[in-house]
Amino acid sequence: MKRFLFPVTIILVVFFVSCAATPIARETPPVISEPERPPRPPVPAYIMGTGLMQPTDMSSFLLVINPGADREFVEKLARLYVEEAAIEGVNHDIAFAQMSLETGFLRFGNLVTPEMYNFAGLGAISPEQHGLSFPDPRTGVRAHIQHLKAYGSDEPLMQELVNPRFRFVRRGSAPTIRGLAGTWAADPNYADKIHDILERLYDSV
Repeated sequence: MKRFLFPVTIILVVFFVSCAATPIARETPPVISEPERPPRPPVPAYIMGTGLMQPTDMSSFLLVINPGADREFVEKLARLYVEEAAIEGVNHDIAFAQMSLETGFLRFGNLVTPEMYNFAGLGAISPEQHGLSFPDPRTGVRAHIQHLKAYGSDEPLMQELVNPRFRFVRRGSAPTIRGLAGTWAADPNYADKIHDILERLYDSV
């Protein structure tokens, strides 16, 4: 039996050496690509329509710009804009953007004060006429939506009128955001400012 030990030993050595020399195939890990971000939606032109943003999107956007605002109030306000705008067929994105412009993202500081719940500067003309006051946030939002609908459409209101200045608007005279410059506000750049806020809102999502 001893005469077979030497050849067997050689065979085993050769086998192990060849195994060691053979590279071990390694699986290439799959390349995980980042999901493409959906394109930003186009800024709406018409006041009447349906908004795209969720209340959480809107409140988060405002709180980034004005971190000092009361979070609970901002979240409630965003929900009110979605609810009230849906009833009248107004685009809530536009209404919320206009509110942000009119109130300085809820910083106020001009003629209108927070406790007036006048989120659209309705009737705020001068120190002698510093604007309308409403009893609660929902009524203030409803008045704003009604005023926008007055400009954007000649359709009747779906809810009881709460906006005393509704009757001063020529119905359907400004169906687009562009039409609000020189009508809602004398500022020729008024529509551009609302458009800019909408772009920033859509970019934030």
